[in-house]
Amino acid sequence: MGTQTSQQEDTARDMVQDDIQINEIDKLASQLLQMEIDLNSNIPTTLWISDLHGEGDRFKSILRGRFGLLYQTCREALPGTFSSNKIQYLVSIIRKKRFFHDDEIRMDRQDVIFCLVQVLRYKLTNIRYRTTDIFLPEFIDIINRLLSDSPVPDPIFEETVISERMIAHLSHAIRQVLLDRIEVLGDIFDRGPQPDKIIRILSSSYYRNMVDYIFGNHDILWLGAASGNKSLIAETMRITSRYDHFELMERLRFDTAKLAEFAAETYPPETVTGNFKAKTEMGRSMEKALAIIQFKLEEQTIRSFPDYEMESRLWLDRLAQMLTSGKTNQLNDTFFPTLDPDNPGRLTDGEQAVIDDLEDQFRHNRKLKRLLHYFFTRGRTYNILNNILNIHALVPSTADGEFEEFLGRTGKNLLDYIQETIRRVGRNYLNDQAQDPKDQALFFYLWCGPKSPFFGKHAMKTFERYFLKDKKTHEERTLYWKQNLKTDAFKKKLQEEFGVQRVVYGHTPVDYLKGRQMASDDGIAINVDGGFAAAYYNRGHAMVHTPHQIYGIILPTPDEIKVAERTLESAPLDIELIDEFPQAMKKKDTIEGKVLKNERDKLMRVIRNSSL
Repeated sequence: MGTQTSQQEDTARDMVQDDIQINEIDKLASQLLQMEIDLNSNIPTTLWISDLHGEGDRFKSILRGRFGLLYQTCREALPGTFSSNKIQYLVSIIRKKRFFHDDEIRMDRQDVIFCLVQVLRYKLTNIRYRTTDIFLPEFIDIINRLLSDSPVPDPIFEETVISERMIAHLSHAIRQVLLDRIEVLGDIFDRGPQPDKIIRILSSSYYRNMVDYIFGNHDILWLGAASGNKSLIAETMRITSRYDHFELMERLRFDTAKLAEFAAETYPPETVTGNFKAKTEMGRSMEKALAIIQFKLEEQTIRSFPDYEMESRLWLDRLAQMLTSGKTNQLNDTFFPTLDPDNPGRLTDGEQAVIDDLEDQFRHNRKLKRLLHYFFTRGRTYNILNNILNIHALVPSTADGEFEEFLGRTGKNLLDYIQETIRRVGRNYLNDQAQDPKDQALFFYLWCGPKSPFFGKHAMKTFERYFLKDKKTHEERTLYWKQNLKTDAFKKKLQEEFGVQRVVYGHTPVDYLKGRQMASDDGIAINVDGGFAAAYYNRGHAMVHTPHQIYGIILPTPDEIKVAERTLESAPLDIELIDEFPQAMKKKDTIEGKVLKNERDKLMRVIRNSSL
């Protein structure tokens, strides 16, 4: 009896072990099959955009227009026999979310419904979406049946009211899935009045998980200011005053009373004769007050870090000498009441009180911290997607086409080191912990240093542009990035360093009205910044990468956008075709796909070594 019981227990134990093993194999098999689906899926349709510079309303309008993606998606999803007129007709229906007759096209509601289903199926086949996120609830079951080619009730096609609503629902769903990823190549802050609106859009629940954010130099400026770097605090507020963005500071709950009082008393409007841009009298007084504070503070950093080699920015001793000697013929402004001839870099008590007040606010302002949390936790110095290196401005290089050394590092290693520093500063800022002065100083260099991957010029001539009459002294000479990108050797070096096929960057406006192209002739180097803000060309570039092609877009002006929104038509877009692919590009064709293949192969070996 005892032997029989023991055998039964052994059998039960073996059955349990078999069940556990089968369960584990099922889990592994499920993971493997999902990897196979991912590898054979089309790459995500991705938008690149850069240098938004605070133009929140314009960004929202253009994002809503989807950058010409409606036409391109319909063209890719529908048979080649569809004419461009027929595709444009369907685009208009999707945009308006309603059916209308066209005597030339001659499609009825049933034809339109089947076409819209085909477009939606094309997008959903390759990208995993939760249908509850994209389908309105009333027709979700019917849409799923249409997508799976299952029978649907006749009233869907025969009853006008129902078919009209179906077209509206399908149009809504298509617009929800047109865009899969967004690469933002930096510079949300400065010039425009609504950087906070752009951040709220990108960090919203709808967009958050589809956005890759690359730091720009103006973002670095604000992050450095938040870290407590006083010269960057002064510079951030100077630029804010320069564009009279006082409503922004009010929305962020900044108290500028102490600054305004000091500026009005120290620099009355009639004494502000330099090249100051603020349109309001208060803005001009504040801009000048902050400029002088900034110059004094940044000189302290430059002297403390001689390895930065930025002595050319040390203007205050020279300015003091001009003023005391009376040799001021090259100056357009000679009113500097806070400049001590014996110690030009010393802050007055009033200036010290202003910067101390602003430092305390930058470090502890809750609204600003909520905005900058997005950058410190999500931002990167670079990103690789679909075999493309994405950066804001450049990878520092020399005149002879080598990678420039800074801080003992070059190329990818340098960008990785900067990323680590930004992350460390972000953790300290978000947790109200002390910062390392070296880290704070590095943000100053990243903002305006010649070897910074975010700047790319030999010097930032802020002082010269404000106070020197000779415009030749204002020149900020661009360094070697674009020059090197014209050589095959440097492009190959860049591809090998980062393991990519192309590089996309912003930072430098491209004036297409002068015949400038976004992409190099071979399509390897692509510049997507066309001057998004009104301070530039008021137009802007973007780039779209679908599974079938890469194309650049010259975006519409604000006036063109307003007309399009009023008429529910698409705004005019100029397209620059960069590349086309004979077959749809799959995830297995990308760098990410190679990593996934290795993981799949390891998983396959585990499954094959398992025995039931």
